[in-house]
Amino acid sequence: MRSNNNNNNNTREEERSSSSKQQQPQAFMSLKIIDSCLRLSVVPLSVATIWLTVTNHESNPDYGNLDYNSIMGLKYMVGVSAISAIYALLSTISSWVTCLVSKAWLFFVPDQVLAYVMTTSVAGATEIVYLLNKGDKIVTWSEMCSSYPHYCSKLTIALGLHVFVLFFFLFLSVISAYRAFSPFDPPCDSQTNIDA
Repeated sequence: MRSNNNNNNNTREEERSSSSKQQQPQAFMSLKIIDSCLRLSVVPLSVATIWLTVTNHESNPDYGNLDYNSIMGLKYMVGVSAISAIYALLSTISSWVTCLVSKAWLFFVPDQVLAYVMTTSVAGATEIVYLLNKGDKIVTWSEMCSSYPHYCSKLTIALGLHVFVLFFFLFLSVISAYRAFSPFDPPCDSQTNIDA
């Protein structure tokens, strides 16, 4: 009776594995297309973030000139945007090179690192936009957006684009993690080991 159950379980597992092997190439191709589209979408969004931030400046007769060089956190955001755009372009090209496709770790590690770096960049830029809009009375930092409304609105748009890039990299890090770890078998179920 037990051997009959084991044969049925083995037959079901073989059927599942053969059907999953047939579906795997289709799933990987769909995933590859989604991956490439996300990576290509990062490039124009990052370039737009850089352009909006670097060209953003406004003068006020009472308080002077406010530009990209005035706030150090914006330089960090621009640097991260440039790195992410270059990496996204290079990784999109290399993802279609046959010898590199099998090396999922080449995409997994940089995707994870850039997702975390983008998170810090978005957090810093969000703090800057918040302080420009609301100020901080405890440290006597007054809000500046009433004096520099054009600068603040342009910076808010740049931050919004930067947030989209962050979400794309979060999705990319999940996809690359799936591609890196899917070749490995899942851990054995303790119940299966007892029956065997």
